[in-house]
Amino acid sequence: MSADVLRALEADGHDIKLVITGPDRRRGRGGATSPTPVGAAAAELGLPVSHYTNDAATCGASLGVVVAYGEIIRPHVLSVVPMVNLHFSLLPRWRGAAPVERAILSGDTETGVCVMEVVEALDAGGVYASASLPITDETTASSLTADLGKVGTELLLVCLENGLGDPTPQVGEATYAAKITTEDRHVDWTQSNEAILRTIRIGGAWTTWRGERFRIHDARESEGRIVPIVVQPPGKPQMSFDDWVRGARPEHGEWFQ
Repeated sequence: MSADVLRALEADGHDIKLVITGPDRRRGRGGATSPTPVGAAAAELGLPVSHYTNDAATCGASLGVVVAYGEIIRPHVLSVVPMVNLHFSLLPRWRGAAPVERAILSGDTETGVCVMEVVEALDAGGVYASASLPITDETTASSLTADLGKVGTELLLVCLENGLGDPTPQVGEATYAAKITTEDRHVDWTQSNEAILRTIRIGGAWTTWRGERFRIHDARESEGRIVPIVVQPPGKPQMSFDDWVRGARPEHGEWFQ
């Protein structure tokens, strides 16, 4: 998503002085490293890249744009370069690392995106502009993130074109979107069908089958029970649930744990 925003800013004619992103990391097996998606996009666009937040203070930029950066930006940097953040929630609800997933898990029927002022406190700055989107029973974290990214990018470009103005302070009780853990993705079959489906819709849902971790990528409710649609047994690619059943041949009454 950060890479898409970077490309949109460049295409809109903004003078990008520096792109700051995480360091290259080893991905997959072997010792080869590759840049982050936004780092790769910066290289394609011929833009300078740094892995150090402090470099923002000396690059000559008049404004910084933050998207999914994942680190607190300190006051000594913000005092030199004011920054705006594209945050995927309707603040002050779901400040923090995983606002999209937490909104789905909590059964929210609406979320949105904010162009907000970056301050040292976590996602506590004023809001320059916002837009809302519905969350339906079919909404997944992946689809919602993509939709919010498109809406948010357009909102950001309009704000930059028209001028940010003064941000509006956040009003209401703040809630915090803690990082999603492996346990958050564990399907608890004692929960309601709605809660189980929400867990599956955030992506990466897993259960166990005969003692091994087993992923469920898609499911539906049918006749009062959850029926998987797309699954992934350990060490195998994704497949339809029906194909898996034909190969696994579960015993009568046997189910996931």
